[in-house]
Amino acid sequence: MSVQRYPLAGVTVVSLEQAVAAPYATRQLADLGARVIKVERPGGGDFARRYDTTVHGHSSYFVWLNRSKESLTLDLKDPRGREILNELLDGADVFVQNLAPGAAGRLGLDTATVTGRRPGLIPCTISGWGTTGPWADRKAYDLLVQCQTGLVSLTGTPEGTARTGISVADIAAGMYAYSGILTALYTRAVTGEAHPVEVSLFEALAEWMGQPAYYTRHGGTQPPRLGTQHATIAPYGTYEAADGKEVLFSIQNEREWAALCAEFLGRPELVGDPRFATASDRVAHRDELNAIVAARFARTGSDEILKDLEAIGIACAGVNDVAAFLDHPVLAARGRWTEVGVPGGTVQALLPPADLAGLPARMDPVPAVGEHTGAILAELGRSDEEVSALRADGVV
Repeated sequence: MSVQRYPLAGVTVVSLEQAVAAPYATRQLADLGARVIKVERPGGGDFARRYDTTVHGHSSYFVWLNRSKESLTLDLKDPRGREILNELLDGADVFVQNLAPGAAGRLGLDTATVTGRRPGLIPCTISGWGTTGPWADRKAYDLLVQCQTGLVSLTGTPEGTARTGISVADIAAGMYAYSGILTALYTRAVTGEAHPVEVSLFEALAEWMGQPAYYTRHGGTQPPRLGTQHATIAPYGTYEAADGKEVLFSIQNEREWAALCAEFLGRPELVGDPRFATASDRVAHRDELNAIVAARFARTGSDEILKDLEAIGIACAGVNDVAAFLDHPVLAARGRWTEVGVPGGTVQALLPPADLAGLPARMDPVPAVGEHTGAILAELGRSDEEVSALRADGVV
């Protein structure tokens, strides 16, 4: 596919990124055809490269987050490294960084400084708690933010809390950074003005906590921890079938509740039972309702239960593990897997979820540390001898 057909072809992004949030934002820009130059530390590079070694010796996090990028190694504590970075920024459209608190300012890479000589540059800062306020200088990791937003208090069972199984705060921040950058690029194209973007992990996940926040503020208590049961809808959760497998189903309205009672539970009289007359009544009498549903599940195998529920229009599904998800028939039938290169091999990667008709996603290889350093420096006019000297001094 010609690069001119990519939606963000011609957009250059320079990113001082590490871990998850910023790399997730820039990978999505790369998926759309932006040129993303990932600036890494000489030697080890982004520390997320070493989170694990499960994918042909590479980190599963890094492989997921860094396809279609160019890797440039720079020591930014060396003036020569900063000079190279500044040259790159002079020709960039977007500058993304999620450095530790205060680090960008110490390097002269804060928003005010980098835009002072580049009014058309769009800087994006991703922080933990915001660049101002009482926690601006604190480090933030995903689970810390899950704890501080109250998410962990909602996740788990009555017996104990649990973290979510994915880096949800990082992902939320990466998504808002991505959408913020796209908005800033559009605004610049329309008005000529470049607006800086700032996202914090805390405020990104705080937005996702909207429903339990309203429920708690106006209801006086927060939603309970109920494992796979829904905190404010019943019945909605997993139940064990006679073969020991779990099936999840959800009742969303009174029509579905009546169908469940009459055609699955075989108890049409429950529709008029005052314990279950409304959605709120069913939540209030969840234990009694669950006992009725569990007794019905205990009589039948999971495959038959799924068929019965589907036949009466009740949303339902088995509970997959990750291996079953990888083999999901929907992903296979819709052609969602494609091959992406990694150093020394290839992997199966999912296509981006937003399909743009007639514009296939860019799915180029994951770079090795510093793989593109020589080529990028040559673009900036450095000779082979100068590049060799920079390498010898550990600047690149």
